[in-house]
Amino acid sequence: MSTTLRIDLVSDIVCPWCAIGLAHLEQAVANLPEIEIELHWHPFLLNPDIEAGGRDMTAHLGQKYGKSPEEVAASQQQIVTAAEACGLNFDGALARRSWNTLDTHRVLHYAREEGVDDAFNRALFEAYFGRAENPTDPNLLGRIGTELGLSGEMIADILASDRYREDVQEEVARFQQMGISAVPSFIVADTYLISGAQPPDALADGLQRIAAEQASPTTV
Repeated sequence: MSTTLRIDLVSDIVCPWCAIGLAHLEQAVANLPEIEIELHWHPFLLNPDIEAGGRDMTAHLGQKYGKSPEEVAASQQQIVTAAEACGLNFDGALARRSWNTLDTHRVLHYAREEGVDDAFNRALFEAYFGRAENPTDPNLLGRIGTELGLSGEMIADILASDRYREDVQEEVARFQQMGISAVPSFIVADTYLISGAQPPDALADGLQRIAAEQASPTTV
């Protein structure tokens, strides 16, 4: 008999560790036939103050973390190595720019209403890290959306307006008020918080413990 665990993933498209953390989660679950997961995506804004045209990655991270260009390059290569180790396409990761993804999350909100946000998020990871594409580009968002059966006209209307802006901002604020200040963050069974891209073995252990607690009857 299997146990189904709800997992709420708080994530941003431009977060490399979110893509890696998702891959680690899938590796963990693949080795746990007794556990099934029900994944729900939620927005986070890593770079809410970046201008519309994006920002050079080395300059952005150097300023944000007080690192030299050499230190930034070394840390980015470590990320690429970690991603490739779990089978992800990060071919364009070193060429990518930093972006404010508020508009992207507004489109993802629409995708979630239509039940295709999981596929949309994964496609954006591939576009951003695999090909260094701009995840806020209306053409990219429209192309991915229509491939998933969404209305290209609706996506264009969202991006040309403020539709879903308050919804996204309120959801981001709600998770921040819960204490989430970094991503990825996995909220399991509405109760347990797992922060960061934990190794598959650690995730598997945590999920097994949570599943066992969920399966055990509560005694008074």
